[in-house]
Amino acid sequence: MIVFWGVTAIIFLVVELATYGLTSIWFAIGALCALLTAVLNAPAWLQIVWFAVISAATLLITRPLAKKYVNSRTQPTNADRVIGTKATVRETVDNRAGTGTVFADGKLWTARSAEDETYPAGTVVIIQKIEGVKLIVSAAPS
Repeated sequence: MIVFWGVTAIIFLVVELATYGLTSIWFAIGALCALLTAVLNAPAWLQIVWFAVISAATLLITRPLAKKYVNSRTQPTNADRVIGTKATVRETVDNRAGTGTVFADGKLWTARSAEDETYPAGTVVIIQKIEGVKLIVSAAPS
């Protein structure tokens, strides 16, 4: 079992090094801990349990932090600055008909309603988010 856990740990480490994000480091740590139990002549069932428990524990403890810091490289674009701002409907926004344009930030944008409501031309709306090249809008508070 010593060879098995050693090879397993190496495989997980190689996979980790070959990827851009943290993908298998937790299992490599679990395999290293299982390797330690194998060196100490623990029974095979205990080695497997130790691998599973350590892998799960490290995954549950560190994954939220890893996602926060490793995958936080999204770069806001100039288009993102329109989110949360007001826009004026130029062509009726109607999701069912697939129509709608709004004027925001000096440009004409294709728009869809966030709540599946219809907004006639001239209505002031709030931009909620951007999906592709479409602004997702909702009614502006009166």
